[in-house]
Amino acid sequence: MSEETSAELTALQAALAAEHAAVYGYGVVGGRIGEVRRVEARAAYDTHRARRDALVREVRGLGAEPVAASAGYALPFAVADSASAVRLAAELEGRVAGVYSDLVRAAGDARRREAAAALREAAVRAVRWRGSSVAFPGLAERDGTDPATGSAPATPAAPAAPPATAASATATATG
Repeated sequence: MSEETSAELTALQAALAAEHAAVYGYGVVGGRIGEVRRVEARAAYDTHRARRDALVREVRGLGAEPVAASAGYALPFAVADSASAVRLAAELEGRVAGVYSDLVRAAGDARRREAAAALREAAVRAVRWRGSSVAFPGLAERDGTDPATGSAPATPAAPAAPPATAASATATATG
């Protein structure tokens, strides 16, 4: 196995492990989430199960044994009500985005496109759960994530500047 394939396999296994954890985490979310967001939680759970199953096939396709799910996972905080279930869902998506960003770096061609799509989808779900965004989803060193806790500070999503404003700001900064 080439060094390139080995790095890609390592990133695939990490993404698979993250999907196992997300499936577990969404089981907890589903047990505590309010009725209003239950459909959204179920859709995310189904998405993570489908991605997990696809990753198992990809790892096997490379001739490796897929990493198994753990019997249980430590949650980053207690999930006692709907509000904490929403926070957990946002945290799960942020962590999944991080491993897909690693897979984007390690993969080539079609697998890179698929990983980028998974990263984008996780980032969008995180924004929906959190109600705000981070500058660089999936990139802990750029989004302010504390490596020790994996928690990213939320920043309100800012609307895009109109083209004329952006152009005049660029002209002012360069002129």
